[in-house]
Amino acid sequence: MKVNTYVNFPGSCAEAFRYYEKHLGAKVGMMMTHAQSPDPSLVKPEWKDAVLHARLTIGDTELMAADVPNAEPMRSAYLTLRMDNDSEAERVFSALFDGGQVLMPMRATFFASRFGQVRDRFGINWMILNERPVQ
Repeated sequence: MKVNTYVNFPGSCAEAFRYYEKHLGAKVGMMMTHAQSPDPSLVKPEWKDAVLHARLTIGDTELMAADVPNAEPMRSAYLTLRMDNDSEAERVFSALFDGGQVLMPMRATFFASRFGQVRDRFGINWMILNERPVQ
């Protein structure tokens, strides 16, 4: 059994996934538009290019998503990226903050040498951290 996260975008799924590919080293595994559905006649013209279903691999995890009318930004959930070093944590935090909003500035904490929270330009909440070794 595997658990995957599925997020909804209000029409920016393809743009978000391309951004994550560029800045997170992610890889789009598949992306199907509403026009590619089995019965595209049921699709409103303004949604034909919107994403019906997509998969993105980040590290060894798959993120799934779609464009959904009236999708709202995430509220109490975060996608968490555990980084291997402080400089990579800072780089990723900056990339996700570009056009977004800092929820908690990147800093050292008792559990991580770098930790920060950001809502990206697509409405997705992220926690970025480089954990301290457990002693």
